Amino acid sequence: QVQLVESGGGLVQPGGSLRLSCTASTISSILEMGWYRQAPGKERELVARVTRTGYTNYGDFVKGRFTISRDTAENTMYLQMNSLKSEDTAVYYCNAVQGFRIYWGQGTEVTVSS
Repeated sequence: QVQLVESGGGLVQPGGSLRLSCTASTISSILEMGWYRQAPGKERELVARVTRTGYTNYGDFVKGRFTISRDTAENTMYLQMNSLKSEDTAVYYCNAVQGFRIYWGQGTEVTVSS
């Protein structure tokens, strides 16, 4: 069982930055971790993911604005989001893949508005 706790969401103006954090109760046997988001009325979509070997990939809409990273000593994954746009408004979820199991955090809300 893996518990995931996200933090760092909030209200930010267009063009601003936020850093999201996701702390896992354990990283034992975790194959990858990632960030997904879901806007009202839309499907959940991949924002960014990082594998155990350090491979990363991003959603097409990111276009170099976001960076995923991890601190294995702290069991924490980060998502640095820059140049935020109103369309980035969503609930952001952290996930972890452990074997055949997928775990999700409770989500942290990001609102980009002036």
